[in-house]
Parts: sequence; structure tokens; C-alpha cells
Amino acid sequence: MSEIREIVKKLWKTSRGWFDTQFEAGVGSHQDSRAMDFMRSLPFIALHVSVLTVFWVGWSPVAVTMAVLFYGIRMFAITGFYHRYFSHRAYRTSRFMQFVFAIVGASAAQRGPLWWASNHRIHHARSDQPSDVHSPVQHGIWWSHLGWFLSYQQLSAQHQRIKDFARFPELRFLDRFDVLVPFMLAVSMFFFGEWLSYVAPALGTNGWQMLVWGFVISTLALYHGTFTINSLSHRFGTRRYPTTDNSRNNPILAIITMGEGWHNNHHWYASSARQGFRWWEIDITYYLLLGLEKCGLIWDVRPVPAWVLNQQSRNSISEEADTKKIAV
Repeated sequence: MSEIREIVKKLWKTSRGWFDTQFEAGVGSHQDSRAMDFMRSLPFIALHVSVLTVFWVGWSPVAVTMAVLFYGIRMFAITGFYHRYFSHRAYRTSRFMQFVFAIVGASAAQRGPLWWASNHRIHHARSDQPSDVHSPVQHGIWWSHLGWFLSYQQLSAQHQRIKDFARFPELRFLDRFDVLVPFMLAVSMFFFGEWLSYVAPALGTNGWQMLVWGFVISTLALYHGTFTINSLSHRFGTRRYPTTDNSRNNPILAIITMGEGWHNNHHWYASSARQGFRWWEIDITYYLLLGLEKCGLIWDVRPVPAWVLNQQSRNSISEEADTKKIAV
């Protein structure tokens, strides 16, 4: 009976941890912190399996449009809010807009803003060193793409790394209940589809179809688009700046992630809100941030200093030369 009680207790802690991160099971107690926490990863796995329901719900132009739209909105929220604001403070905004940005970012289902930003700050401090938890150079592409955040070692936000934002209770709330916003988005997608099926049946959609396309497929595309910056942008591309890590500029990843693919630029000067340093380096996130600045919603958007651009011309290195210098 004691063994059964222990199993039930563990299942309760695990399931509660899906909704409340303060009750996550296994923190610091597993003998192999790199091992996959299967129970906690079940929702992530289930989301991938549920994409197969597309063969049941079918598709419609309006459902596919919603998938693309919410991919774009939430990719911008990750790159413009979670990354360039919460991780690097590349611009300033009001407390109210900060909370709005955090909510939109949380809708991407990539956990809360404090967890995301604290882990990213650690990445910059230890980039491609053995202690960089998602370095493909040190740990391989699979681990850097998704293994690290499915493991026991990455359960909690590192508040000591994010003290500037951890002082806000509303951000701590979003971090603790990080599933709340994605859940509300998924439910809203379903009811939006049901509403469309009632008021505009000619569109050929319904609640289940909108849920699958507008949330499931959109979220999965967003996941793996974002993850490529960890797994691929430290492996494939060119190097303009001689950073101490193996960061690369990759124009294909820049398109997929709305500007994040200019990763070598970013690791050379991370404080700038702009990652495409040259006019031809498309950085959609930066353009949208300039739009928010024009609207007065953000200000003090940090540019790329002239000395950084000038240093580029003196220190530009080729991919071939770089390959000889940096162990991959």
C-alpha cells in the first residue's frame, strides 16, 4: 500500500506541476539531471501527437490563415518581448505594457518570461562552454534543440539572474502559472471557430479545426522555429565577428524567426534591439519594434553603435578561416 501511495503522490505532484510550477516534482532530486522528465514532458509530447488530428478536422483557408497569423504574432512576442526586452532590456516601456508583452509572450507556450529570460542570460554568460545547457557544440543538436528543457535540470526560473524583473508580482504570477495563457488561447480558438461556423458557414471551418490549425499546428511551428536558434545557429552559417563562441549568421533562420538568425551579430553586441546590422539583413522584429516606438508604446530603443559597425569592417572573418580557429 505504501508503494501505491507513493505512486499516487508522485502523479499528483507531476500533474499539479503542469499547472503550477511551484509544485514541479523532481527538482534537484533526480540522480541524472540530464535525464528526460517524462511525466512533466507529457503535455509537450501530446501536443505533437495531436497534430495528427488534422486528418480528421481537415483544413480551410481561414484556419490556415489563423495558423500563419498566430505564428507571426507569437514569434514576434518571443523575439521582440521575451528576448530583446526581458532578456536584454534593449528598450524601455511602461509597467502596463511590460505586462501586456509578457502575456502575449506567454501565449507562445514557451513558459513564463522570467524562466525564459533567466535561461537566456545564462546562455550568453556561458555560450558554448560546457555549462551552456543548450550548446550544440558541447551537447549535440538534439539536446540543444529540445532535450535540455525536457530534462530534470531545467524546471525552475533562475531568479538571481533576472532580479530586475522578478520584483514584479504580475510577472511572477505568469511564471508560476505559465500554462494559463496558452490554455486560454486554445479555448478561445475553439470558440472562435464555433462562432465562425455559426455566423459564416461558407468559410468551412469549426471549433476543432480552428483549434488544430490556429493553436496546435501554429504552436508546433513556433516551437521548432524558435528552437533552431539554439540548435542550428551555432552550427550553420557565416561568422562576421570573432566571438568566443560558435555563433553564426544564417539568413534562412533569420526569415523563419523574424530576425533572430543574425546570431553572430547578436552575440557580438547583444544590447542592441537590432540584430540585422546591415540594411540587407532582414530583421522584421526590429522593424516592428520601431513601429511600437512610433506609437509611443516603447522608447529608448538601443541602436547598433557606430563603433560596432566599424569594427566589423576591420575584423570581418571568412567562414573558411573561422573553421580553422574554432573547434566545432
